[in-house]
Parts: sequence; structure tokens; C-alpha cells
Amino acid sequence: MTTWEYLTTPLLIHNTAAILNNWGKQGWELVQVVQGPEGGLVAYFKRPVTTDAAQNAGLAAAAEASRQFEGDVPSERSESTGGAA
Repeated sequence: MTTWEYLTTPLLIHNTAAILNNWGKQGWELVQVVQGPEGGLVAYFKRPVTTDAAQNAGLAAAAEASRQFEGDVPSERSESTGGAA
């Protein structure tokens, strides 16, 4: 039986293709794009669970990006949005 892992990430409207291509290169399949609670777009991905450490590193990067997007790291979030808080 296939076991899946899932990922959600915000999509920046001006950089959508690059974001989707980046996750696709890491083995993630786009499942759905929906409007997020604050009005932005959120992409949902899935991929089969593997024991490959390189792929699992992508999951750690996604978790870090999620924390930054949610404001856990305000200084980095400010830089990624062009200095706006």
C-alpha cells in the first residue's frame, strides 16, 4: 500500500510557475489550489513516502518556509516581501 506525505504552501501570484516547478522537481504532485483564509492562493501537494533522505530534506525546507510565512521569523518574512511587514 502506498503511503503519502502532504505539503501546503502559499503561491505568490507573480511567481506561481517557479514555485510549482520547484516542488515538482522534488517529487511533489500538485493536487489542488484553493484560496487561503487571508485571500491568497494555497497549493496542496502530495508524494509517496520514501526513505530517501534527499527528498525528506524538502519536507524540512517546507516546514521552515511555512514558519516564515506564518510570521514565526518576522525579519525573514519582511525581507521576502520586499521589506513590508
